[in-house]
Amino acid sequence: MLLALDVGNTNTVLGLYRLDPNASTAPPTEKRAATLLAHWRVSTHRTQTADEYGVLFTNLFNLHGLSTSQVHHIIISSVVPPVESTLNEVCETYFKLKPIFVEPGIKTGMPVLVDNPSELGADRLVNAIGAFEKYGKPDGSAPIPLIVVDFGTATTFDVISAKGEYLGGIISPGLGISADALFSRAARLGRVDIKRPAKVIGTTTVTHIQSGLYYGYIGLVDGILERMIAEMATDPRVGEGAPKVIATGGLAGLIAEDSRYIETLDDMLTLDGLFLVFERNRPEHKGATRPRRH
Repeated sequence: MLLALDVGNTNTVLGLYRLDPNASTAPPTEKRAATLLAHWRVSTHRTQTADEYGVLFTNLFNLHGLSTSQVHHIIISSVVPPVESTLNEVCETYFKLKPIFVEPGIKTGMPVLVDNPSELGADRLVNAIGAFEKYGKPDGSAPIPLIVVDFGTATTFDVISAKGEYLGGIISPGLGISADALFSRAARLGRVDIKRPAKVIGTTTVTHIQSGLYYGYIGLVDGILERMIAEMATDPRVGEGAPKVIATGGLAGLIAEDSRYIETLDDMLTLDGLFLVFERNRPEHKGATRPRRH
């Protein structure tokens, strides 16, 4: 089995894949199967010890009738450097494995056409790889360009060409930290649940805030996407066709519902991208595979 971990500033997402037992003998042209058996989302704590993470992961496995001894490979993407050494210790102590980290030098199969590729967050690169494999090559159709929107602590927008190249993107403040800034700086405004209000024009302070956060953020997302799509139409690197927009991340489901541009919601995009990167880096690799659901 493969354990994939995506370590974000707010949450860490874990996914456990059952790998094809015939992977090492599969012909290069054959798509090898992998089943996502379980996935979890936990808080990222920079000060948590290796033993605290180890106990947490072990308990998650036990709740699903699984054992850490069933894991034979681990791959990690992280944008939180202080946690990486801790997770490395967790893997070696509790799983008896040395993890693969998504970092400069790893084989990805995707050219990164930005000024300094090493600056690109591992999660964004993994999202781009997963998106192009899953959505960039429609069956029987020519490849198409993509935009991936990841709603996390920050909201990121990433552009992938029809050739499968990472072209660049945008980083904006996330919805959660935007709300935190409002509540911390406005003394008389209490915290509210971030959700879609029944109507745009609120009639209480709570619904006023909810409308401002929700519809204001949709305006940000759609405004950025509108400008990106227009710019992509004049960039010869992008390729033919209108870009398909895919959303992922913890708050993606909330915003995608009312967006004019988001077409597909994929909560498991980052985990599936990690699986693909793993396939391209394990010694017995014979060709890319596409994850499938259990």
